[in-house]
Amino acid sequence: MNSQAKLSARARALSIFAALLSIGGVAAALVAASGSGSGAWPFATGFMILRYAFFAAAAGGVLALIALIAGRRLTGASAVLSLVVLALSLSFSGYIVNMVVAAKSVPAIHDIATNVDDLPAFATLTVRPDNLDNIPGMDRADLAALTPEQRWKAVHRETYGDIKTIKVGADVSTTLRRAEVLAKLRGWDIAASDPLRGTLEATATSRFFRFKDDVAVRVRPDPAGPDGSLVDMRSLSRVGTSDLGVNAARVRSFLADLRKKQGE
Repeated sequence: MNSQAKLSARARALSIFAALLSIGGVAAALVAASGSGSGAWPFATGFMILRYAFFAAAAGGVLALIALIAGRRLTGASAVLSLVVLALSLSFSGYIVNMVVAAKSVPAIHDIATNVDDLPAFATLTVRPDNLDNIPGMDRADLAALTPEQRWKAVHRETYGDIKTIKVGADVSTTLRRAEVLAKLRGWDIAASDPLRGTLEATATSRFFRFKDDVAVRVRPDPAGPDGSLVDMRSLSRVGTSDLGVNAARVRSFLADLRKKQGE
């Protein structure tokens, strides 16, 4: 066997090993998500598995690239395999890196509301007991002396100052019914809905890790007009410290759609 043939054989073997790493890493990530979502193990365990799955998939992508460069004359199944593994690795690694970047771009809080001084209350669903544990800001002189609740409010106002109570041109009952329709369209599980009182509670579940976030919507009459309503909303993660900005995005999106709904 000449040197070129040996190089091609090694490249084919490398591409197969790369495939085992990348496909195994993605499979491990799916198992981690499934187990965490079903309650088979804590989310912390799922994240630990996900971390190692990321390293495995990334390593597989690097090896696939090396195989393509080293075996420049790779053809047929070996070349296709290396390309598929590289694409899989880049997609999966990119997804994980995007999550990390998102986590670092927002403060590590997980309770977002339109009015932090007058929060929409949960009556059927419950607020997690550790909701105000580990609020960031202890390293800042202007926040360190505050209570956890005060620190949460300060961090919330700094980052999510655009999230505020909205006004809609419909009465409480009509507005709440529209809110319930939007919640169902999003696939949320409705825990309680009372159009007369103007309250809605629901749970949103993420696709990958099956994270559950609880949502409360409160609709009250607008003092400025008999046919208008004031809408407040709260979205709260059941687990974790940082929500990667998901709750804020949910509140913004939902209230924007509720405004559009009144024009139908």
